[in-house]
Amino acid sequence: MTNRCGWVKMTNPLYVDYHDKEWGRAFHDERALFELLCLETYQAGLSWETILNKRAAFKQAFHDYDYHRVAKMTDEKLEEILLNPDIVRNRLKIFATRSNTLAFLAVQEEFGSFDSYIWSFVDGKTIHNTIPDYRQAPAKTALSEIISKNMKKRGFKFVGPVCVYSFLQAAGLVNDHESTCDFNPNK
Repeated sequence: MTNRCGWVKMTNPLYVDYHDKEWGRAFHDERALFELLCLETYQAGLSWETILNKRAAFKQAFHDYDYHRVAKMTDEKLEEILLNPDIVRNRLKIFATRSNTLAFLAVQEEFGSFDSYIWSFVDGKTIHNTIPDYRQAPAKTALSEIISKNMKKRGFKFVGPVCVYSFLQAAGLVNDHESTCDFNPNK
C-alpha cells in the first residue's frame, strides 16, 4: 500500500496524479512554473480540487500556458474565456493571468529566467520541512511574505503570502510532504 500525504483526495484520480507526479517536485521549466503560478492564483478562495478539475480547460483557454501567446491576448479574448463554464469565471483572475504574464516576462528579462528569480529566494535548494501531519504545515511563512511583497512590487496579482507559499510547495521549493509519505524525497 502506498502512503500519501493526508490531504490527497483518494477518490479523485486527478488529485492522486497531481500529488504523485507533480506536487513538491523541483520544477525548473519556465512553462511549468508559469502554469503552477497561474493555477495557484486561480485557487484563491477556492478548493484545490476545483482547480484540478478545471485544469484542462484552463490549459486550453490559455494556449497550454505559452506565456508569449498569453501576453498577447486581447481584452475581447479574455472576455470570451469568461463565458466558458469549464473554468473559474472570475474576471479579476482571468485578466490577472495576462497581467501576471507580463510581470513574468519582465522577471525573465531581468533575471534571465523566472526559474532563476524564484529559486534565488531559497539559494537554489529545496527547503525540507518535517511535517508529521499536513495540518501542521504553515499556510504562510516569513519567506512567502518576502516573496509575495517582491512579486506584488513587480506587478503580479493574486500573489498573497498564502498563495505564494502554496506555489513554493507545489513547485518544490519547499518540501512539505508528510514524513510518512512515500513521495517525500527525505524518506
